[in-house]
Amino acid sequence: MKRLRSSAFTLIELLVVISIIGILAALALPAITSALTKGQMTQTLSNMKQLHLATQQMALDATTTGDTNLGWPGDTGGTWAGWTTNLVGGNYLTSSDLAKLLSAPGIIVPVPSASNAPTKSALLLYNVSENSDGSTVFLSTANFTNSASGGTAPIATAKPYGNKGFVVFRKAGDGIILQPRQAGNTNLVGMFTNTIAVPSN
Repeated sequence: MKRLRSSAFTLIELLVVISIIGILAALALPAITSALTKGQMTQTLSNMKQLHLATQQMALDATTTGDTNLGWPGDTGGTWAGWTTNLVGGNYLTSSDLAKLLSAPGIIVPVPSASNAPTKSALLLYNVSENSDGSTVFLSTANFTNSASGGTAPIATAKPYGNKGFVVFRKAGDGIILQPRQAGNTNLVGMFTNTIAVPSN
């Protein structure tokens, strides 16, 4: 009498399939993580663009009205609290929109009240004024820790993005996502000066 063979997987076959799936997943994980981080950095770059547009509108209003309470951060006393208060108080941004724009993975900014500036930020603000050159840095991510020296690679624990890269936005209205190896680039030396102290988490 002929014996019927079962169509089920044997234990060895099952282990081989699981091993192959595990190897493929391990190979794909870095690419997936990198793509996710790149997407988050692109969102931060977009947030910086919105902050730049609001600040630029505020600076244009300062020029046309002569209001010395408005303008670029360096024109209004060069303080973080002054800049954020002017953005919200002048109706250039709502409090909740400002909180969202200043947030990034690992740093969620609480909505500021009408009288208080945000208590932390994912971004560094630079002391840009009306007379600053267009190449002057306006904003960078807070993980660019050695901004005054032109940059060294961000540390792994710095938020947001650690040592995966950082984002820079200039007064001229353009921004870029940079890799850690680009932090010491001679093209960046001298661009990162006069950082306004930003509360951290």
